[in-house]
Amino acid sequence: MTPTTTMETEASLTVENIGGISETDVDLTSGVNVLAGRNATNRTSFLRSIMAVLGSENVAIKGDAEKGHVELTIDGETYTRTLERNSQTVEKGGNPYLDDPTVANLFAFLLEDNEARRAVVQGDDLRSVIMRPVDTSEIERKVQEVKQEKSRLDNRLTELRTKKDRLPSLEQERTELQTELEAKREKLTEAKEEIDSLDPSLSESREQRDELEEHLANLNEARKELETTRRRLESEQEQYEALKSERSELREERNELPTSVQEISDVGQRIGKLQERKRNLDSLLDRLQNIIQFNRDIIEESNSELREALIPEDGHVTEQLLEEKQELVCWTCGSHVERDEVEETLENLHDLREEKMNERKEVSSELDDLRERKQDMEKRQQRREQLVHQLERIDDKINRREDQIAEFREKRDELTNRISELEGEVEDLERDEEDEQVLDLNKRANELEVSISDLESKLEEVDDEINRIEAEIDKIEELESEREDAQERLTELRGYVDALEESAIEAFNKHISNLLDRLEYRNIDRIWIERRETTTKKGRQAVTENKFDLHIVRTTEDGAAYEDTVSHLSESEREVTGLVFALAGYLVHDVHEDVPFMLLDSLEAIDSERIATLVTYFEEYADFLVVALLQEDAQALDDDYRRIEDI
Repeated sequence: MTPTTTMETEASLTVENIGGISETDVDLTSGVNVLAGRNATNRTSFLRSIMAVLGSENVAIKGDAEKGHVELTIDGETYTRTLERNSQTVEKGGNPYLDDPTVANLFAFLLEDNEARRAVVQGDDLRSVIMRPVDTSEIERKVQEVKQEKSRLDNRLTELRTKKDRLPSLEQERTELQTELEAKREKLTEAKEEIDSLDPSLSESREQRDELEEHLANLNEARKELETTRRRLESEQEQYEALKSERSELREERNELPTSVQEISDVGQRIGKLQERKRNLDSLLDRLQNIIQFNRDIIEESNSELREALIPEDGHVTEQLLEEKQELVCWTCGSHVERDEVEETLENLHDLREEKMNERKEVSSELDDLRERKQDMEKRQQRREQLVHQLERIDDKINRREDQIAEFREKRDELTNRISELEGEVEDLERDEEDEQVLDLNKRANELEVSISDLESKLEEVDDEINRIEAEIDKIEELESEREDAQERLTELRGYVDALEESAIEAFNKHISNLLDRLEYRNIDRIWIERRETTTKKGRQAVTENKFDLHIVRTTEDGAAYEDTVSHLSESEREVTGLVFALAGYLVHDVHEDVPFMLLDSLEAIDSERIATLVTYFEEYADFLVVALLQEDAQALDDDYRRIEDI
């Protein structure tokens, strides 16, 4: 999205003891604000003051001050930033505009040391710069969560569809059971009617027959109880075997997860040491920045009282500023030193700062890797502990199942013996029974009653199963909707990083093409970024990652095109490419929604006309575009732009 300004907005800044500034009040208006002047006129210090009150840490207190302060008033709100020396560090306080300045540091505060600009100039990893504000590890964690949820839904849907497929066969089984049960009941009714219709003369031994029927009923009950016991024993044995199988699988998984408590502790100690090293590097870089800024102020700030005190008394300040061999008084030992010697020392300090920044970057990278490794180890250790507890619970269940199986086996044996006794008693009574017809009818009726009881139990089980499945399959539509939502979220999460990368590349390629047409660099046909997939090692795993390749195509005098490298670009071409890369990040991450300022500095490598074109182009994308320029470069800009020449 392109930010637009519907009416002029003002921002007021009050700065005390920041960089080379002792005290100043400056009003800015929406649109382009040009900080015009020669070197050593506090332009960069003012830009860093804006950065400070917006939330950046990359700012230094004035060399001869103990405290610094910046105040910004915009849209009726006031924001502050305070800095105070404390031993070897600088404590920062106040309520700055941004809670987290990461994105603004990368893509809005485009000073000479801006990382997005330097990434192009130095040939660094462009993708890592663009993607830094994105918490890819958090996205991956969410991806894994959604994948697990989707897998759970898939498994549940597969289970329900399998059950749904069973319904026709269960309904057929129910129909067959109902038909068979009806037939048995009819036969039982016929048998009882036949018994009741017998001649009374055949029923004289009624008492004996009643005793037989009682034994047959007891035998029937015992047989039913034995059948129930056998089914429960079979169920317990199945569950017992399932638990043993599950225990075997869990033991195998546990054995594949080695105990890593000591290793976690070792990694934690290494993380602690690296964190301490990073803190030391942060402190050292802060001190180096203060030293560099302090010395730069002495060399460049023409209005500095401190500088006047350090220039030899026989030298006129204005003349000294113009002399290449200007002498200064060393602020540590008091001896006279030439300006170029101080600048050489500053270059060495810049090199040291760059070296320490690279070291800090390496330490940060190793910290990220170790934290990720520690997190993975902790997850594995946590899973191992879960498995141990789970195995303990399964062992308890297996022990209980073994006890229950033993009880059911004992009960089965008792019932088997009881049935044998009852069968023997029935046989004795049958031998005493004179009426074979009555005996046969009673036996037949008893057998029918046993069969009917079994069929009723089976029918009840089938009915219950059908009812359960019908209740569960009603959830299929809801689960399918949940699965679609999970798939959409998974696609969105997986596509977020890709979409962001594509947007960044598209933005860069579009704007660099537009600017190359307007800036008219000779022999450059095209500059563009291409995304390429690479495979790298992370620990023991091969990981697929994307990389941004910067391509440059030039044309020879005879019209032949060839691909060139960044190192062969002119300084002006490199700086423009770096600025456009930063603009791409600015647009992709919607930085204008978080901070209304874009700051430009160190454009001296670009000629005046091209600076004017660049400023006009960038003006469209920020509410406040604050540009630090030399006087002669500022003259090429639109006269309507606000100019600030006294800071």
